[in-house]
Amino acid sequence: MESPKIVIEHLEPKLSTWLLFEYENASKLLKKNILFTNVKSARARKKLRKFGRVDRRSVLDIFPRKKLLILDSRAKKALAPGDLEGNVIAVVGGILGEHPPRGRTKTLLTQRAPAAKTRNIGNWQFAIDGAAYVTKLIANGRKLKSISIKRGLILRVKLKPSGVHEVLLPYAYPIVDGRPLISKKLLHYMMNVKNPEITWCDRPSSDD
Repeated sequence: MESPKIVIEHLEPKLSTWLLFEYENASKLLKKNILFTNVKSARARKKLRKFGRVDRRSVLDIFPRKKLLILDSRAKKALAPGDLEGNVIAVVGGILGEHPPRGRTKTLLTQRAPAAKTRNIGNWQFAIDGAAYVTKLIANGRKLKSISIKRGLILRVKLKPSGVHEVLLPYAYPIVDGRPLISKKLLHYMMNVKNPEITWCDRPSSDD
């Protein structure tokens, strides 16, 4: 099965550096077979054209809503390979995670498209690139329960002479080659080093 057409509906007020790194990594994982929608800013559209197709219109105004499948962690059903057959368009919300989560995908997207299907890939928050990657795997026949996913990352950097700087990311990440799938550029942006120490925390992310 070929990968579905995957759309990222940009839902943040601006294209922040963090968001840009997640979009870029999603594009890399999908080999630029991606469409960014609802990008109102001409400057943001120019930046995103390096990573895929871009449209200022909402995905809800471009495609028939019956063809859309919105990834929403509050959806009742889990995503399965059969959901992505045919001309289905998978929609990932371009929203940065929050803790605790506020369910913004449902508010900003799902509730506006009652004719669209909704599916979850777990009842926790994923990074945008991770959600796109999991969708691609499932489209290619993988079952959700067979995909290794961890919740909660601690990024740690040792400071001289004896201090430690830690950042907790209470989100879900697919595991690829034994490591969490996260943008290397984003790691460097957050920690100011290329390869911070990464460990799992025991605190699961909250439902979104």
